[in-house]
Amino acid sequence: MSIIFTFESHLPADLLNVFRSLQTPFLIQQYLDAMPYKAVERDRSPLNVMLDNQSHCLDGGLFAALALWRLGFKPLILDLAPDPGADDDHVLALYQYDGRWGALAKSNYINLGFREAVHKNLRELVMTYFEHYASTHQSKTLRGYTRPFDVSKFPLTDWAWNEDSTTKLYKKFYSQKSIPLITKKMAARLNPITDKMYSAEILHTDLSWSFGNRDE
Repeated sequence: MSIIFTFESHLPADLLNVFRSLQTPFLIQQYLDAMPYKAVERDRSPLNVMLDNQSHCLDGGLFAALALWRLGFKPLILDLAPDPGADDDHVLALYQYDGRWGALAKSNYINLGFREAVHKNLRELVMTYFEHYASTHQSKTLRGYTRPFDVSKFPLTDWAWNEDSTTKLYKKFYSQKSIPLITKKMAARLNPITDKMYSAEILHTDLSWSFGNRDE
């Protein structure tokens, strides 16, 4: 785990104390939740997530995987894939207790974040996001997910602080083929999200950062 030690050596003292205080998955999630969500084009390294105190789902997910690694979990990230052109991907950092899966995530949407480690398999975990994966057109857009990507096996070992290496890691991560969750026939008969449900989904959401609204 020399990556962890080297990462910590790049942190100023105050942020090192913060990083070492993240002693459970839920505390990592609370740290991400307290950080502003900014869906900018830049995909930060975990170091710059902390230095800049901002993130989106991709760089927030990688930071969470690093913080989980420090606690002894495998540093795994998974991509939730939407209907192409209808929404953003969403990245989960995975963890397990007693063989059951849970997840952490940085999101602009209140119901796309933390999951307790109670799910028997990854599909069961991923499906907990299905009804909450809402586009600004009030459609359910989640369509697939990738297999877990173990960032500890990425050959460039400076990805936690060198953003050039981080970018290459992200490209490798996004090159994975997704596993379909539903068929095209199922997708065609999905019902829209009701106004009341959509109001709940966008609670605390800055819609200016949502897919289709933000400046690209």
